[in-house]
Amino acid sequence: MIKMILVYVTCPDVEKAKSIGRQLLEKRLCTCINVIPGMQSLYFWPPKTGEFEEANEAILIIKSLESKYQEIEDEVGKIHPSDTPCIFSWKIDHVAPKYYEWLKGEIE
Repeated sequence: MIKMILVYVTCPDVEKAKSIGRQLLEKRLCTCINVIPGMQSLYFWPPKTGEFEEANEAILIIKSLESKYQEIEDEVGKIHPSDTPCIFSWKIDHVAPKYYEWLKGEIE
């Protein structure tokens, strides 16, 4: 059974996304990160006000194992500049076997 996940995190900029990603890699919580610059976000902020906030952000995608999710969430929560960072994961149903074996071998 495949236990791979992708973890999605929004970051204020590319440098912060890379910094968070490097720390996760150094702690062997993931095997690879992708940073996507130039995302435009629009969301309710402050909470319960009905007002919109607009931001330029970067997306950090973290490739890991399901068993590492809580550690990733905890670590991102410690180092992310937002007090309410967007962090969630997707379970992966299919992955190339050689890639999956590499991923597991790097962090298990």
